Amino acid sequence: MASGHTITITPAALHVEVSLGGQRLAESSRPVLLEETGLPTRYYLPREDVRTDLLQRTDTATHCPFKGDASYWSAQVGGTTYKDVAWSYEAPIPQAVGIAGLLCFYPERVELTVSGEHQPSSQAATG
Repeated sequence: MASGHTITITPAALHVEVSLGGQRLAESSRPVLLEETGLPTRYYLPREDVRTDLLQRTDTATHCPFKGDASYWSAQVGGTTYKDVAWSYEAPIPQAVGIAGLLCFYPERVELTVSGEHQPSSQAATG
């Protein structure tokens, strides 16, 4: 890792809800929090807690030197496609194995509520 850049992955006892266009995409009481230098807290959710029937994998892919290769998902809600609203690290680097296969949603592209508190949209759009 670059000097001064850290990631911390911690399971949390929080209630996370994700909605889009009036449709609930996810609800979980077992998120994994990822804290990364310079970025807001990210809430990674088990797939069992996500309406994967509303998601479709896209061709978008990115690489993060601190987590690995990410794949992206769009949501189909009410006849509208919302491109790349979520991402996942299917096979992250060893330092990020705690988020393997979990899904994370961009708070600036969905409505994110954590333990009853609406989360403001973040300006940082990187996973």
